Amino acid sequence: MAADTATDVFEEHRPVLTGVAYRMLGRVADAEDVVQEAWLRWSADTRDDIHEPRAFLVRITTRLAIDRLRHVQSRRESYVGPWLPEPIVTDFGPAVPDTAERAVLADSVSLAVLVVLESLSPLERAVFVLREAFGFPHAEIAATLEKSEAAVRQLAGRARKHVDERRHRYDVDPGERRDLTERFLAAAAGGDLSGLLSLLAPDVTLVGDSGGKSKAPLRIMHTADKVGRFLFAVSQQPINDMEIRFREVNGAPALLVLSGGRPDSVIQFEVLDGRISCVYIVRNPDKLTSLAVPGAA
Repeated sequence: MAADTATDVFEEHRPVLTGVAYRMLGRVADAEDVVQEAWLRWSADTRDDIHEPRAFLVRITTRLAIDRLRHVQSRRESYVGPWLPEPIVTDFGPAVPDTAERAVLADSVSLAVLVVLESLSPLERAVFVLREAFGFPHAEIAATLEKSEAAVRQLAGRARKHVDERRHRYDVDPGERRDLTERFLAAAAGGDLSGLLSLLAPDVTLVGDSGGKSKAPLRIMHTADKVGRFLFAVSQQPINDMEIRFREVNGAPALLVLSGGRPDSVIQFEVLDGRISCVYIVRNPDKLTSLAVPGAA
């Protein structure tokens, strides 16, 4: 296979490979490293007898991601405070015009699902990502993992059950979530504690990820009173040259807080029955670099 053709084929499938690697690892840098390694193997070993390049490349990427996941899981055991995936701006673009397919992709990359996937084994996670997010048939996943199709079906069922038990599936209109986010911002900016509390579910939780490098709760917080008062107190603290922007992050609306033009934090909500059921706050600066605003100092 000619070098130019090999490059073109790889670039054609890069979005899928990156999508698989990110959902497996939850970190942009780790995903990019895996995709780069897949490229090195592809460019060094391209052959004319590869009739299904997409399947071949996904197989390489998945196996590399499994190896990387086993390594980073041990590293996360010493992580300071709760661990959240690295937020990414999602723009599925015209290549995914169907609303139903967009919904599946958005759900599979959501912070809530990625958090649950952390509790799966590497093989279970690989099967879930390939099956649920990208619709690969069981037989193809079996070839990728060098497992029997029966074993893959068992892994898929176990992973699906695990995710369903730990994360309630519910459909929230994007407009409703955006409206709730705007109301939260208005209440916080206006010093309206009662208004802010009214937006929270009684059993709301707050998960903050700082990695010990910024201020954030080192334990998961629970109940509307504790979460609401914490968020209210934080909103009243001045941030140098603060700016707040709306972004679609991991398939849902989020608040990107900038300080001096640089990302300071990302805040996103899970919504259930018209109220905020979970608050995610990412403040680890290492996880915000991909959200940098072009042209910022």
